[in-house]
Amino acid sequence: MSPAPSIHTETVDFVMLYIVGISVILLLGITITMIYFVFKYNRKKGHRPVDIHGNIWLEIVWIAIPTLIVLSMFYYGYTGFSEMRKIPENAFEVDVTARMWSWEFNYKNGLRTDTLYVPVNEPVVLKLKSMDVNHSFYIPAFRIKEDAIPNKVNFLSFTAAKPGDYDVACAEYCGLNHSMMYTKVVAMEKSDFEKLYNQKKTVEESE
Repeated sequence: MSPAPSIHTETVDFVMLYIVGISVILLLGITITMIYFVFKYNRKKGHRPVDIHGNIWLEIVWIAIPTLIVLSMFYYGYTGFSEMRKIPENAFEVDVTARMWSWEFNYKNGLRTDTLYVPVNEPVVLKLKSMDVNHSFYIPAFRIKEDAIPNKVNFLSFTAAKPGDYDVACAEYCGLNHSMMYTKVVAMEKSDFEKLYNQKKTVEESE
């Protein structure tokens, strides 16, 4: 099995499948139980219904089970999200500027691109800002998204796990050409990335 595109992909997918799985089980269980009761306890001639009051154990069960389910969902969601929000000390920083309707990536050495280039297996932190309206930086394959808004710098951290080209989209409606605000994140082997990254320095030195 090939590795996930990002170290966060499997974590987010697990939480999603866990919640969906429990929801499907509950849906089927409740639906089947309701259908069973409809046929078993439908009105019959000469039958007198009996009311039941004060079943403390039943009340405990229907409070305890949903509480445990919700707490387990919260636990997996919170631990996964907390891990995604941690920024390693050695993270590679890129400044991301959003504007209608394009992305601009500025690296510490002065390199500026409209495609995000990152090294594989190296933590990356993006510092996001917008020059006009609200935008949202979204990499579907990595399962990460963060808003880029005016007058505030947000951050987004990830580690690409395998080389490849991955779509980047704006996930916040931002006007007429919102649907065209796409670019790519290109995850590269470290040696290839260093060649690209050092091009700016080489050009400046030659000048």
